[in-house]
Amino acid sequence: MILLLFVLSLLGTIYCKQTTLVLVDTLATRETHSIFLKSLQERGHDVTVKSADDPSLQITKYGEHIYNNLVILSPGVEEFGGSLSLEAIVEFIDEGGNVLIAGSSETTDLIRELGTEVGVEMDEEGAMVIDHLNYDVHDKGQHSLIAAPNSGLINSAEMVGKPNGSPLLYRGTGLITDPDNPLVLPVLKAASSAYCHTPSQAIVEYPHATGQNMLLVAALQARNNARVVVSGSLEFFSDAFILSSVQTAEGKVYKTSGNGPVVEALSRWVFKEEGVLRVVSVSHHIAGEKEPPPSYTIKDDVEYSIAIERLVGGSWVPFQAPDLQMEFVRIDPFVRLTLKPSSTGLFSIGFKVPDVYGVYQFKVEYNRIGFTRLFSSTQVAVRPFTHTEYESSALNVFNDLASPRNLVI
Repeated sequence: MILLLFVLSLLGTIYCKQTTLVLVDTLATRETHSIFLKSLQERGHDVTVKSADDPSLQITKYGEHIYNNLVILSPGVEEFGGSLSLEAIVEFIDEGGNVLIAGSSETTDLIRELGTEVGVEMDEEGAMVIDHLNYDVHDKGQHSLIAAPNSGLINSAEMVGKPNGSPLLYRGTGLITDPDNPLVLPVLKAASSAYCHTPSQAIVEYPHATGQNMLLVAALQARNNARVVVSGSLEFFSDAFILSSVQTAEGKVYKTSGNGPVVEALSRWVFKEEGVLRVVSVSHHIAGEKEPPPSYTIKDDVEYSIAIERLVGGSWVPFQAPDLQMEFVRIDPFVRLTLKPSSTGLFSIGFKVPDVYGVYQFKVEYNRIGFTRLFSSTQVAVRPFTHTEYESSALNVFNDLASPRNLVI
């Protein structure tokens, strides 16, 4: 029995282990980005590092994905090797795969086109983010070694963790997204004084990307909950930037940059180690009963509950939220109520069925920044009263029969 439990535990561990393919321009990236890669391995990822033009590259085999995640640290690749292609990566995302992409000021058209496929446009080749106010003193005069204020980070602990208060070092190109696209999230915005341009060229026309309309890091959570992170800087994830101290142009000195905590948290998020929700169970029944009826009757008192869990540190724990709502829908919502949370992750509510019969759905939909989209729908029928279920129906019939006008003398 003990052996059986051990085997099942081992199988569960193997099943939960994530496989991650890392593509690089040169194998030297394993050394320059060792902290980032080591953190993946320490969190249980089976990491495979290959050159982006390796002729043996493939992410699917016999119609199944070989990897859960794809990391592209190769902004200079002109063409992927093997069977890997732009179309294959897009299909990988469409089928739920997660991707992290790092660019640079020399990003090739291939990586630029991949960014466009996920709603993120990288500025033209050679362009770098420049900020004459927010730069590190180690900059070589172009003011392209940005010390980005952490106030530009998205307000989501699930995505960026708890920043240490230090600026984030960044050297690379700017990103542009459609602000009306609800699926693309601004992870790190540039400061209002920043712009993107080729440093060696004079500015003749107004820069394409400027101020807080320009992003340094962007993220996409697709409708199928696949996640993509795009950074315009490969160095953002490097050991040098993670370990470096920061001294701003104003003279403020920070022992370490803010890159480390953000890179750790962001990689957890994009690979679905954080911010993942799941429905455990759904229950509904007439008040005072335990099992759902074949159908409800108009004006029934109904009790509804849903149990939800959240993934934290590799374990599922009860989810807590004060703003989860349930709708009772027949084409349009007839009832919309905020569910009452509990410490066990069980959300519940009681309500009266509307006085309109038909086919309804108990519907719960929860969309919040940093979390996977949660959706639950349970269909039920609501019927009208039968002729014997109307209030006082039997008494009315008796009164009618016993009324004086119906008596025969």
